[in-house]
Amino acid sequence: MTDSKYFTTTKKGEIFELKSELNNDKKEKKKEAVKKVIASMTVGKDVSALFPDVVNCMQTDNLELKKLVYLYLMNYAKSQPDMAIMAVNTFVKDCEDPNPLIRALAVRTMGCIRVDKITEYLCEPLRKCLKDEDPYVRKTAAVCVAKLYDISSGLVEDQGFLEQLKELLSDSNPMVVANAVAALSEINESSPTGQPLVELNHATINKLLTALNECTEWGQVFILDSLSNYNPKDEREAQSICERITPRLAHANAAVVLSAVKVLMKMMEILAGDTEFCGTLSKKLAPPLVTLLSSEPEVQYVALRNINLIVQKKPDILKHEMKVFFVN
Repeated sequence: MTDSKYFTTTKKGEIFELKSELNNDKKEKKKEAVKKVIASMTVGKDVSALFPDVVNCMQTDNLELKKLVYLYLMNYAKSQPDMAIMAVNTFVKDCEDPNPLIRALAVRTMGCIRVDKITEYLCEPLRKCLKDEDPYVRKTAAVCVAKLYDISSGLVEDQGFLEQLKELLSDSNPMVVANAVAALSEINESSPTGQPLVELNHATINKLLTALNECTEWGQVFILDSLSNYNPKDEREAQSICERITPRLAHANAAVVLSAVKVLMKMMEILAGDTEFCGTLSKKLAPPLVTLLSSEPEVQYVALRNINLIVQKKPDILKHEMKVFFVN
């Protein structure tokens, strides 16, 4: 059965009917009513008048219903800030729910509700979620810190969330590490000082390289971009980093490949004296760059922009691949 029945034309008195259904004692009736509200919201109808009734549906163990209510909240909280405060107690309660999916859902929604009035109430639940026993909750909380920083940078700094994010770089779970790196990178970009928030050292780099093998492709991109800002303490460490990153050149995702190339180019500058190692590495860089030129036009464009920068530093890197640049 499809959900098309929820997208029916607005009838006279529909808001009143929905209000009645939202306050029904039967869980299934409530869920159906919330689905109708979300459907109306999706097609642009104003259902903000139902805010208190929808918020009352948050008090449920049903994950599907809770997701729908949180979706409604994210959409209308900014236009109904006074009403949004009604949801604070439920957020706090949901952040301590036995189900990690509900805890993560609560903290994710908290980060998406851009209402100044309630941000301070969300600090304590967020602090607990950053130290949660479940890695799924921790990785979700890490992203929430970046979103909260965008709303109130002072609050994030005063509450010590940046320090907690830095601690997550040493987390045992690679996805938590990747999300912590992503959050810190995002915060760094919007920071007025522009100074790096994390001073990378040998121990941190090892943890990032370990996480690189186990996290998602976009997690890998964030980690690789962070590694490109690192200056190894000696040539041996630079070589070790190159050896651990080189397998990423065979990745199916173009962004991962280009981020890996960026790191390797940086390391090759440090290893300029070791012509043999750099020569071998240059030969490994050429095939993936050529492969990218057979991708979609958008990827080709980005690849060509990157190749333009690469050949300025290493003119010989593609000397045996000239034919791919000719247009028939």
